Amino acid sequence: MDPYEGMPEPVARAWERGLTSGRAAMSRRRLLRAASLAAGGTALAACGIPPAAGSKGGNGPDDTPDHSRKEKVLNFANWPLYIDVDEKDKKRRPTLDRFERESGIRVKYVEDVNDNNEFYGKIKPQLAAGQDTGRDLVCLSDWMAGRMIRQGWAQRLDPARLPHAVTNLEDRFRTAAQDPGRQFSYPWAGTACIVAYNKKATKGKRVTSVSQLLEDESLKGRISMLTEMTDTIGLTMLDMGVNSERFTDDDFDAAIARIQKAVDRKQIRRFTGNDYMDELNSGDIAACLAWAGDVVQLKLDNPDVEFAVPERGYLFGTDDLLVPAKARHQSNAEALIDFYYQPKEAAELAAWVNYICPVSGAQAEMEKIDKELAADPLVFPDASMIAKGKNFRPMSAKEEAKYEEKFSKLIGA
Repeated sequence: MDPYEGMPEPVARAWERGLTSGRAAMSRRRLLRAASLAAGGTALAACGIPPAAGSKGGNGPDDTPDHSRKEKVLNFANWPLYIDVDEKDKKRRPTLDRFERESGIRVKYVEDVNDNNEFYGKIKPQLAAGQDTGRDLVCLSDWMAGRMIRQGWAQRLDPARLPHAVTNLEDRFRTAAQDPGRQFSYPWAGTACIVAYNKKATKGKRVTSVSQLLEDESLKGRISMLTEMTDTIGLTMLDMGVNSERFTDDDFDAAIARIQKAVDRKQIRRFTGNDYMDELNSGDIAACLAWAGDVVQLKLDNPDVEFAVPERGYLFGTDDLLVPAKARHQSNAEALIDFYYQPKEAAELAAWVNYICPVSGAQAEMEKIDKELAADPLVFPDASMIAKGKNFRPMSAKEEAKYEEKFSKLIGA
């Protein structure tokens, strides 16, 4: 059975090419709360990172034996459709195949991170018991990566084994609230939440702000916002002149009230996960909040789809690679991280997934692959785009529960 059967062709192609499967399938239930990548650039060890303790570099006592030298294997858990795939042979992953050939490490690549919370629940019993999860490398959204780091369930990385990563990580990714100094994680890709619209549906009108989404009468009943609390509330607060990195309970409540007003007057058609793509493509939704990677993909096949980076800012986050505690093959995992921080490999990956590339030098390599993508600020943000990127500030567990409850009532979840 074709999983894309019945979809409009541009949507089917976009979903197949981009990072969509897990996120779309879980929608609200996934609760992808992008927390806290601080903008700014501290260096690592000789670039700001302290040396890893001992030769293994664990989090806490270095008592986890690393079997990498004798066992040339690596178990890597990632999101579905989040790596380059050969267009003719879908079973081939060109960059990963190249890593295996060059390193001699056999990679068992599994796409079982369909949902941050679901995946965390799957591996938590082993982590809590001090056992190997069976995974040497995982890719999790920044807020979940931060949770694992705080709980002592991530291995401290050894910068001596990450020469390309230490050198080529772009400055704005070097400081992260969930992992100060990048001692435990490296970004696989950056994410951005922006405004998108179908210019045919808006009759040529540009839609560039949350204010238009919430208040423009010509868009009434034809706009959508996201079921992800941090993105929808964060962008709304930015539009209200509130810094999403330093907000109060009153600021949060004011954003909720503003959106509720639009709900009550039926300005908002609905709240969505990635399934906004179909309606944006057809024009049933005239404008919406959207994830940049989806928009890049959709624009390839539908010239009516446009995007805007709100003047007051957009929400920025990362999906991070980390080594779970008690993993058997940390050095092998570090070898793979370092491999993808070579500009050529990073460019090839970004050319397929179309999310923000965190690797310095990759843009020049992308020009050899796709000049249009190399110039796309949604993949390689320029100075103006970078300056507008804001995070949703870190939340305590109590705050998170309180805010999610209020947001769930707003969207009817």
